Amino acid sequence: MPVIDINADLGEGFGIWKLGDDLALIDVITSANVACGFHAGDPLIMRRVCAGAVARGVTIGAQVSYRDLAGFGRREMDVAAPELTAEVLYQLAALDGIARAEGGRVAYVKPHGALYNRIVRDPVQARAVADAVRAYDPSLPLLTLPGSAVHEVADGLTVVAECFADRAYTPEGRLVSRREPGAVIHEPAVVVERAVRMAVDGVVVSVDGAEVPLLARSICVHGDTPGAVELARSVRSALTEAGVTLESFA
Repeated sequence: MPVIDINADLGEGFGIWKLGDDLALIDVITSANVACGFHAGDPLIMRRVCAGAVARGVTIGAQVSYRDLAGFGRREMDVAAPELTAEVLYQLAALDGIARAEGGRVAYVKPHGALYNRIVRDPVQARAVADAVRAYDPSLPLLTLPGSAVHEVADGLTVVAECFADRAYTPEGRLVSRREPGAVIHEPAVVVERAVRMAVDGVVVSVDGAEVPLLARSICVHGDTPGAVELARSVRSALTEAGVTLESFA
Protein backbone atom coordinates (compact mmCIF):
# COMPACT_ATOMS: atom_id res chain seq x y z
CA MET A 1 0.00 0.00 0.00
CA PRO A 2 1.15 3.57 -0.65
CA VAL A 3 2.99 5.84 1.75
CA ILE A 4 1.64 9.41 1.73
CA ASP A 5 2.58 12.68 3.39
CA ILE A 6 -0.10 15.21 4.37
CA ASN A 7 1.08 18.82 4.13
CA ALA A 8 -0.63 22.11 4.90
CA ASP A 9 0.23 25.82 4.77
CA LEU A 10 0.77 27.26 8.25
CA GLY A 11 1.85 30.52 9.84
CA GLU A 12 -0.10 32.62 7.37
CA GLY A 13 -1.17 35.32 9.80
CA PHE A 14 0.61 38.63 10.28
CA GLY A 15 0.82 40.62 13.50
CA ILE A 16 -2.63 40.68 15.10
CA TRP A 17 -4.22 39.21 11.96
CA LYS A 18 -4.80 35.46 12.26
CA LEU A 19 -5.54 32.98 9.48
CA GLY A 20 -6.38 29.36 10.28
CA ASP A 21 -5.72 27.27 13.38
CA ASP A 22 -2.05 26.36 13.09
CA LEU A 23 -1.70 24.30 16.25
CA ALA A 24 -4.84 22.25 15.54
CA LEU A 25 -3.63 21.47 12.02
CA ILE A 26 -0.19 20.45 13.28
CA ASP A 27 -1.91 17.61 15.14
CA VAL A 28 -3.26 16.27 11.82
CA ILE A 29 -0.54 16.74 9.21
CA THR A 30 2.90 15.20 8.76
CA SER A 31 4.59 18.20 7.08
CA ALA A 32 4.10 21.93 7.74
CA ASN A 33 4.69 24.49 4.99
CA VAL A 34 5.60 27.54 7.08
CA ALA A 35 5.18 31.02 5.59
CA CYS A 36 8.48 32.90 5.63
CA GLY A 37 7.30 36.49 5.77
CA PHE A 38 7.03 37.41 2.09
CA HIS A 39 3.38 36.49 1.52
CA ALA A 40 2.39 36.07 5.18
CA GLY A 41 3.91 35.31 8.54
CA ASP A 42 6.24 37.25 10.80
CA PRO A 43 9.12 36.21 13.08
CA LEU A 44 6.90 35.58 16.11
CA ILE A 45 4.41 33.48 14.15
CA MET A 46 7.23 31.58 12.46
CA ARG A 47 8.72 30.78 15.85
CA ARG A 48 5.41 29.62 17.33
CA VAL A 49 4.68 27.34 14.39
CA CYS A 50 8.19 25.88 14.40
CA ALA A 51 7.98 25.22 18.13
CA GLY A 52 4.62 23.51 17.68
CA ALA A 53 5.91 21.38 14.82
CA VAL A 54 8.99 20.30 16.77
CA ALA A 55 6.90 19.40 19.81
CA ARG A 56 4.64 17.18 17.70
CA GLY A 57 7.29 15.63 15.47
CA VAL A 58 5.99 17.33 12.32
CA THR A 59 8.45 18.05 9.50
CA ILE A 60 9.10 21.75 8.82
CA GLY A 61 9.19 23.10 5.26
CA ALA A 62 9.91 26.63 4.03
CA GLN A 63 7.01 28.05 2.04
CA VAL A 64 8.76 30.69 -0.04
CA SER A 65 6.94 33.29 -2.11
CA TYR A 66 7.14 36.38 -4.23
CA ARG A 67 7.54 39.53 -2.13
CA ASP A 68 3.79 40.20 -2.10
CA LEU A 69 2.43 40.66 1.41
CA ALA A 70 -0.55 42.73 0.28
CA GLY A 71 -1.57 40.19 -2.36
CA PHE A 72 -0.91 37.12 -0.19
CA GLY A 73 1.63 35.95 -2.76
CA ARG A 74 -1.08 35.23 -5.32
CA ARG A 75 -0.10 37.95 -7.80
CA GLU A 76 2.32 36.84 -10.48
CA MET A 77 5.46 38.96 -10.69
CA ASP A 78 8.28 39.24 -13.19
CA VAL A 79 11.31 39.05 -10.93
CA ALA A 80 14.78 38.77 -12.45
CA ALA A 81 16.30 35.35 -11.83
CA PRO A 82 19.24 36.56 -9.65
CA GLU A 83 16.85 38.59 -7.49
CA LEU A 84 14.40 35.70 -7.15
CA THR A 85 17.20 33.35 -6.16
CA ALA A 86 18.38 35.79 -3.49
CA GLU A 87 14.86 36.33 -2.14
CA VAL A 88 14.16 32.61 -1.89
CA LEU A 89 17.52 32.11 -0.20
CA TYR A 90 16.68 34.90 2.27
CA GLN A 91 13.35 33.32 3.22
CA LEU A 92 14.78 29.83 3.52
CA ALA A 93 17.67 30.93 5.72
CA ALA A 94 15.41 32.98 7.98
CA LEU A 95 12.99 30.15 8.67
CA ASP A 96 15.76 27.59 9.11
CA GLY A 97 17.46 29.81 11.69
CA ILE A 98 14.23 30.07 13.69
CA ALA A 99 13.51 26.35 13.32
CA ARG A 100 16.98 25.44 14.60
CA ALA A 101 16.55 27.75 17.60
CA GLU A 102 13.45 25.69 18.45
CA GLY A 103 15.26 22.37 18.10
CA GLY A 104 14.24 21.55 14.54
CA ARG A 105 15.28 22.47 11.01
CA VAL A 106 13.87 23.16 7.58
CA ALA A 107 13.68 19.82 5.77
CA TYR A 108 12.17 20.83 2.41
CA VAL A 109 11.03 23.81 0.33
CA LYS A 110 7.61 24.48 -1.18
CA PRO A 111 6.88 27.65 -3.16
CA HIS A 112 3.58 29.40 -2.51
CA GLY A 113 0.78 30.79 -4.64
CA ALA A 114 1.76 32.56 -7.84
CA LEU A 115 5.38 31.46 -7.55
CA TYR A 116 4.29 27.83 -7.18
CA ASN A 117 2.19 28.00 -10.34
CA ARG A 118 4.78 30.01 -12.28
CA ILE A 119 7.59 27.53 -11.84
CA VAL A 120 5.35 24.72 -13.05
CA ARG A 121 5.54 26.21 -16.54
CA ASP A 122 8.51 28.63 -16.47
CA PRO A 123 11.92 26.91 -16.48
CA VAL A 124 13.78 30.21 -15.93
CA GLN A 125 12.02 30.99 -12.67
CA ALA A 126 12.05 27.31 -11.74
CA ARG A 127 15.81 27.29 -12.08
CA ALA A 128 16.08 30.46 -9.99
CA VAL A 129 14.22 28.75 -7.13
CA ALA A 130 16.27 25.57 -7.53
CA ASP A 131 19.50 27.60 -7.49
CA ALA A 132 18.52 29.10 -4.13
CA VAL A 133 17.83 25.69 -2.63
CA ARG A 134 21.07 24.32 -4.03
CA ALA A 135 23.06 27.25 -2.66
CA TYR A 136 21.64 26.80 0.82
CA ASP A 137 21.44 23.01 1.13
CA PRO A 138 21.28 20.74 -1.94
CA SER A 139 19.89 17.91 0.19
CA LEU A 140 16.58 19.74 0.65
CA PRO A 141 13.73 18.39 -1.50
CA LEU A 142 11.55 20.72 -3.56
CA LEU A 143 7.80 20.09 -3.46
CA THR A 144 5.91 20.74 -6.71
CA LEU A 145 3.34 19.32 -9.13
CA PRO A 146 4.02 16.22 -11.24
CA GLY A 147 5.19 17.38 -14.66
CA SER A 148 6.44 20.71 -13.32
CA ALA A 149 9.32 22.50 -15.05
CA VAL A 150 11.18 22.08 -11.76
CA HIS A 151 11.80 18.45 -12.67
CA GLU A 152 13.68 19.58 -15.79
CA VAL A 153 16.02 22.03 -14.06
CA ALA A 154 16.60 20.32 -10.71
CA ASP A 155 20.18 19.33 -11.63
CA GLY A 156 20.64 16.87 -8.79
CA LEU A 157 18.06 18.23 -6.36
CA THR A 158 15.37 15.89 -5.07
CA VAL A 159 11.97 16.85 -6.49
CA VAL A 160 8.87 15.49 -4.75
CA ALA A 161 5.48 15.48 -6.47
CA GLU A 162 2.36 16.53 -4.61
CA CYS A 163 -1.36 16.74 -5.27
CA PHE A 164 -4.21 18.85 -3.89
CA ALA A 165 -7.27 17.18 -2.45
CA ASP A 166 -9.36 20.36 -2.49
CA ARG A 167 -8.32 21.92 -5.81
CA ALA A 168 -9.82 21.38 -9.26
CA TYR A 169 -7.55 20.06 -12.02
CA THR A 170 -7.35 20.71 -15.75
CA PRO A 171 -7.18 17.78 -18.21
CA GLU A 172 -3.42 18.48 -18.44
CA GLY A 173 -2.94 17.84 -14.72
CA ARG A 174 -2.51 21.50 -13.77
CA LEU A 175 -4.42 23.35 -11.07
CA VAL A 176 -7.41 25.39 -12.19
CA SER A 177 -6.71 29.09 -11.58
CA ARG A 178 -8.26 30.53 -8.44
CA ARG A 179 -9.76 33.19 -10.69
CA GLU A 180 -12.02 30.51 -12.18
CA PRO A 181 -15.24 29.35 -10.49
CA GLY A 182 -14.94 25.97 -8.79
CA ALA A 183 -11.15 26.17 -8.45
CA VAL A 184 -11.41 25.27 -4.76
CA ILE A 185 -13.59 22.30 -3.75
CA HIS A 186 -15.47 22.84 -0.50
CA GLU A 187 -17.65 19.72 -0.19
CA PRO A 188 -15.98 17.55 2.50
CA ALA A 189 -17.17 14.22 1.07
CA VAL A 190 -15.82 15.10 -2.38
CA VAL A 191 -12.46 16.22 -0.99
CA VAL A 192 -12.07 13.06 1.07
CA GLU A 193 -12.97 10.80 -1.85
CA ARG A 194 -10.49 12.60 -4.12
CA ALA A 195 -7.72 12.30 -1.54
CA VAL A 196 -8.18 8.53 -1.25
CA ARG A 197 -8.25 8.07 -5.03
CA MET A 198 -5.12 10.17 -5.41
CA ALA A 199 -3.27 8.13 -2.80
CA VAL A 200 -4.53 4.64 -3.66
CA ASP A 201 -5.23 4.79 -7.42
CA GLY A 202 -2.92 7.62 -8.47
CA VAL A 203 -5.63 9.45 -10.43
CA VAL A 204 -7.75 12.60 -10.18
CA VAL A 205 -10.91 13.49 -12.07
CA SER A 206 -10.39 16.74 -14.01
CA VAL A 207 -12.98 19.46 -14.62
CA ASP A 208 -14.00 17.80 -17.89
CA GLY A 209 -14.61 14.44 -16.18
CA ALA A 210 -11.48 12.70 -17.47
CA GLU A 211 -9.29 10.59 -15.18
CA VAL A 212 -5.80 12.10 -15.09
CA PRO A 213 -2.81 10.06 -13.84
CA LEU A 214 -1.38 11.74 -10.76
CA LEU A 215 1.46 9.97 -8.98
CA ALA A 216 2.27 11.97 -5.86
CA ARG A 217 4.09 11.39 -2.58
CA SER A 218 2.34 14.19 -0.69
CA ILE A 219 -1.23 15.50 -0.45
CA CYS A 220 -1.89 19.15 0.40
CA VAL A 221 -4.86 20.18 2.49
CA HIS A 222 -5.37 23.92 2.79
CA GLY A 223 -5.50 25.57 6.18
CA ASP A 224 -7.20 28.82 5.12
CA THR A 225 -10.57 27.43 4.02
CA PRO A 226 -13.72 27.15 6.18
CA GLY A 227 -13.68 24.01 8.32
CA ALA A 228 -10.07 23.31 7.36
CA VAL A 229 -9.14 21.42 10.52
CA GLU A 230 -12.14 19.08 10.45
CA LEU A 231 -11.62 18.50 6.74
CA ALA A 232 -7.97 17.63 7.30
CA ARG A 233 -8.96 15.20 10.05
CA SER A 234 -11.47 13.55 7.74
CA VAL A 235 -8.85 13.19 5.00
CA ARG A 236 -6.35 11.68 7.42
CA SER A 237 -8.92 9.25 8.82
CA ALA A 238 -10.05 8.15 5.35
CA LEU A 239 -6.48 7.57 4.19
CA THR A 240 -5.73 5.48 7.26
CA GLU A 241 -8.88 3.43 6.77
CA ALA A 242 -7.85 2.85 3.15
CA GLY A 243 -4.59 1.29 4.36
CA VAL A 244 -2.35 4.23 3.44
CA THR A 245 0.70 4.77 5.61
CA LEU A 246 1.06 8.42 6.66
CA GLU A 247 4.68 9.54 6.75
CA SER A 248 6.60 12.67 5.79
CA PHE A 249 8.68 12.47 2.62
CA ALA A 250 11.54 14.51 4.13
